[in-house]
Amino acid sequence: MSQALIIAVVGDGQCDAATAAEAEAVGRTLAEAGATVVCGGLGGVMEAACRGAKSAGGTTIGILPGLDRRSANPYVDMPIVTGMGQARNLIVVRTGQAVVAVHGRYGTLSEIAHALKAGLPVVGLGTWELSRPGERVNAIQRAATPEEAAEMAIALAWREAAG
Repeated sequence: MSQALIIAVVGDGQCDAATAAEAEAVGRTLAEAGATVVCGGLGGVMEAACRGAKSAGGTTIGILPGLDRRSANPYVDMPIVTGMGQARNLIVVRTGQAVVAVHGRYGTLSEIAHALKAGLPVVGLGTWELSRPGERVNAIQRAATPEEAAEMAIALAWREAAG
């Protein structure tokens, strides 16, 4: 049985209009390719990615930090309550087969770290750069556009699935 891809989209819970437009385009492009979007289920980048996915007829999953499914943004199809606060970040990334990080702050950085530690591919759109003392770490694949970010994540996820 063939399964559709699930791609995690991570980013700040509050963002400016330009970042929201990028996240929306990521979600739309993922859905157009048949991927399901999973995110933290709240506002900002998460809401924009879900809105984009829904505009293309896609399916969305929101892994919520609290216990109230009504806290999910209006574009979440499947709200999953955890009561785990920010610890739910691990569930968000582990549910996806690849991660797209759209800008973001420290919560996004934690999701990037969880994904990389789990061996999941991470595509970055205007997000964190990693380094160790004296050397840059190129663990995040860089995308120039939202569409490229989504396409890269899908290709990387399929490559990982093929083993």
